[in-house]
Amino acid sequence: MNDGVLMRQVAADRQPAALDALYDRHAPTLLALGRRILGSLSDAEEVLQEVFLHVWNHPGRYDPGRSSVSTWLVLITRSRAIDRLRTRKVVERTHETSARGNPVEHASPEGLETVFIHERRERVRSEMAKLPDEQRQVLEMAFYQGLSQSEIAAKAELPLGTVKTRTLLAMKKLRSALRDEIRQLL
Repeated sequence: MNDGVLMRQVAADRQPAALDALYDRHAPTLLALGRRILGSLSDAEEVLQEVFLHVWNHPGRYDPGRSSVSTWLVLITRSRAIDRLRTRKVVERTHETSARGNPVEHASPEGLETVFIHERRERVRSEMAKLPDEQRQVLEMAFYQGLSQSEIAAKAELPLGTVKTRTLLAMKKLRSALRDEIRQLL
């Protein structure tokens, strides 16, 4: 059953089995994305829970005319992870004074990843490595650091138009190179 049908079942019939199927299909990828952005498995797991709670509570917000279900889920995950990252930075700055001289390190156990997730991540990483440095840097700043194009322009000391052009070119190259993987997700 494809993602669109599952979303309709969640939206119209409130079928938990449909949400379960979406979770089983997309959770590994979304968890890996959350962990990549946040650097923490436990934070990524919480974001994943928020994403699927959002899907259950607001299935009507999905618009099949705008994106695939997988793209919508990735965008929600990215947004929630970046929000959490920004909140974490504010909290860290607030506690910085009291934590000086007595830093606390937290380590989360890392679980084993499925071969499928590993292969997909390596494929994306490989294609990202093929991009020209300036295009790759712009994408990494936008996606993993959550910076807007204006923030990237300021940080990289580039004109905004240059940042927009590099982003567009990089996304077109990735989309073309990863077309088969994208089709498998849909």
